Amino acid sequence: MNVNWAGTAMNQQWLIAAILVAGIVSAGLYLRRRQWPDALLIIVAAASLGLFALDLRMPGEGGRTLAIDPAAPPSSLEGVNSLTLKGDGLRAAEWNDLPARPLAWEAPRGGALRLEFPGQVALGRQFTLTVKRDDKTDARLQLLAENGQQLAEARGTGDLRVDWMPPVAERVVLKAQLLDAKDKVIAEGPVPFIVHEPAPLQVVGRFGAPSFDLRALNDLLTASGALLDWQVTLGRAITRTEAPRTEMASPNLMVIDAARFERMAAGERSALLDRVAKGMPLLVLGGNANDPGVWSRTLQLPLRAQPLGAKIDAPLEMPVASLLPASRDAGPWRGTDNMVWTRDWQQGRIAWLGVTEWHRHAIAEPRALALWWQGVLDRVGVEERHKTEWLVPTDMPLAGQRLELCARGVSGQLTLPDLKQSLNWQRRADRADASCAALWPQKAGWLQLQDQNAGPHALYVYATNDWPEWQAAERRDATAHYAARSQAQPANGPTRPTPSWPFALVFAAAMLLLWWRERR
Repeated sequence: MNVNWAGTAMNQQWLIAAILVAGIVSAGLYLRRRQWPDALLIIVAAASLGLFALDLRMPGEGGRTLAIDPAAPPSSLEGVNSLTLKGDGLRAAEWNDLPARPLAWEAPRGGALRLEFPGQVALGRQFTLTVKRDDKTDARLQLLAENGQQLAEARGTGDLRVDWMPPVAERVVLKAQLLDAKDKVIAEGPVPFIVHEPAPLQVVGRFGAPSFDLRALNDLLTASGALLDWQVTLGRAITRTEAPRTEMASPNLMVIDAARFERMAAGERSALLDRVAKGMPLLVLGGNANDPGVWSRTLQLPLRAQPLGAKIDAPLEMPVASLLPASRDAGPWRGTDNMVWTRDWQQGRIAWLGVTEWHRHAIAEPRALALWWQGVLDRVGVEERHKTEWLVPTDMPLAGQRLELCARGVSGQLTLPDLKQSLNWQRRADRADASCAALWPQKAGWLQLQDQNAGPHALYVYATNDWPEWQAAERRDATAHYAARSQAQPANGPTRPTPSWPFALVFAAAMLLLWWRERR
């Protein structure tokens, strides 16, 4: 129903004006006949009728205070002006269904923890589980396989973290245990994630001189399944070329050594930087840099000569390059402890690697070397680009509870083969770049999902008794967010309608008394 509020206000103004005019005219007639009491009664009646027609407001809220039971959250807050709550509160999806109201709530202390881990990990990448605790007592975190075998362990008094390298691509449900100093279980539950085959990197390499480091890097990338378009200048007119085993549709990384960059003609260098500006990440191996002026002019990278024999000790012992950026933060460049400096270049990114002789670790520490190179490539910004993306749910998916699932780049319907159900994707005002669907999973375990654009996907649904401490933390966070959202009040404070029946009573009494006086 559409209501014309402007027209309603205009009609109210005309009604009050008519009452005022009628009251003045009637009072004037009685005053002309010197009937002072009757004129006063007319004025009182007109004023009462005018106040009755006005929408007067008075300070304060109308309605009642509702005590929320987390086990049975309300579906509506009609007639409710404020809320009270004890305990951990409601889930984010439940708060989102309710309009903002002032909330009286004090967050419980202790008994909560938060888990952070990726829902998907590429094979060859390290899986990391972090447990963030409110309680800072001494504890031990264990990551266990499905058969109970211990995979990783960490001890400490604050937040705890464990790492594990998945051996194969598959769906995994590990188990995590948090134990106190006396080996009593504080919390435990499943840790589900998917290990998937990584999309192969497509790397273009251009180098001005051969080296053992280039050979080691080539071997690492080849072992990872990367496609390589590799060219190494061996002499004045000799170049060793390695063509990709299949066509490279869209290269997502270019690697170049400093010697090749310095020898480039101005036009070739400009074309390379134009390619980076359009989104191609560029990694510069700075070990054979020789001309600081080139880097300062073209990339605003100030280089300074380093002492002979300088090296880094962690995570791997390696000599530093003879020329390095003048400081950790050098102009637009930002450095890190592993000697990688990066800067944005329009839509792309450029990275400078300031160490050499990593090939010495290829035989003795191959896994450590691979992990170190993964960190370097992460700094460069090498990532898979997908037209579609499944978003992590805001709430921990629980059996029997409503779940809001969102994704980017999807349309049409979401299919749930396990439930034999199809749901329409719907746009959300608070998620402008995604579409969402609401579902109610009935049992714990992997839930199969299917979309015509994003393809198949799986989401793990937790049992209602899984990780109660994590559930408590999520509820507290969602409740604190709702309380902050509901603190906003109108500038003049809350108001409620003024009761109109007293004005109607005064009008009726004045008119009856006037009628009685006329009848005498």
